[in-house]
Amino acid sequence: MAESSIEWTEATWNPTTGCTKISQGCKFCYAEVMHKRLQAMGVTKYSNDFRTVTCHPEVLNQPRKWKPSVIFVNSMSDLFHEDVPLHFIQQVFKVMNECPQHTFQVLTKRTERLAELSPLLNWTTNIWMGVSVENQDVDFRIDHLRQSDAVIKFLSLEPLIGPLIELNLRDIDWVIVGGESGRNPRPMQAKWVIDIRDQCEAARTAFFFKQWGGKNKKAAGRELNGRTYDGMPERHILI
Repeated sequence: MAESSIEWTEATWNPTTGCTKISQGCKFCYAEVMHKRLQAMGVTKYSNDFRTVTCHPEVLNQPRKWKPSVIFVNSMSDLFHEDVPLHFIQQVFKVMNECPQHTFQVLTKRTERLAELSPLLNWTTNIWMGVSVENQDVDFRIDHLRQSDAVIKFLSLEPLIGPLIELNLRDIDWVIVGGESGRNPRPMQAKWVIDIRDQCEAARTAFFFKQWGGKNKKAAGRELNGRTYDGMPERHILI
């Protein structure tokens, strides 16, 4: 199993690799950096250029062999990228549908395509659907998420590069917040995080604070006002 160090999941599964940038949150894409590193190491799966979205049918059945886990789908790509054919997305969903022992977390920035394809997909209760929202300019993605048929819906506000005022959290089960990390991270202000936390509390939406980020994210930690926030949708708590 591909165990993950991401705080809000347990494992990763990448039936597609590669992506292209569509908004400011993509500027310092961690997946692009990791892709180049794996390519330099000679890992065959990452031999194509990062901007070439590649489907990997050979890994579709991996989750069937894993112990029950919380699995982040496509940490190195975007399942709803326009270069991923519908039939392949449906194959990915079929595996998720047939593995009820797992919880699958899918995250996209291509929310228009998510809303368009949602009626053509089988949304079993073990599939959590999330969208990335890095600033106010792309908060329309939340409305597209609401149009999907996913039972559990979540937001990844990472990297948070601007305030998100008066978020519409109707039907949103979970919110993850994180600052940008890497060589040239854009700063995240504490007041942005506190405001989002307060909005989540008012809406009774689970709140997870992932990290402050920065050049040394481990040193910066993930405490907010002296405590950690590890909220998850009530049906699933990471152990």
